[in-house]
Amino acid sequence: MTMPIDSLLSDIQDTNLSYLLLVQRLLNEDRATAMFRLKLDEAMADLLASLSVKQLSQLARSNQLLCRLCFDEPEQLTRLIEDPRDQGLGQIHAALLMASSSQRQGASPVRMNRR
Repeated sequence: MTMPIDSLLSDIQDTNLSYLLLVQRLLNEDRATAMFRLKLDEAMADLLASLSVKQLSQLARSNQLLCRLCFDEPEQLTRLIEDPRDQGLGQIHAALLMASSSQRQGASPVRMNRR
């Protein structure tokens, strides 16, 4: 009976490590966009970008997922999956929904600096 639990824990830890590595990559490639997409403030972005591989591995070994859905209301997700718009407009629509969600939660907006 512990096999499924061990497997789930392993999957969670793998997902955590993949997520943390992606976060660092996003922050290194386009910090402002990454902060917006991940809803991070400057201090958290600095901390995550500065973590060593060893520290990332330690964090990843948690039995809790470190990432979560950015949609707090089921209606937001439903609108995305039921909307017959084409894929390009769907991505824009998703970005707008996520941005409006972060504004309602009181997150400070991040200025987008393009290279």
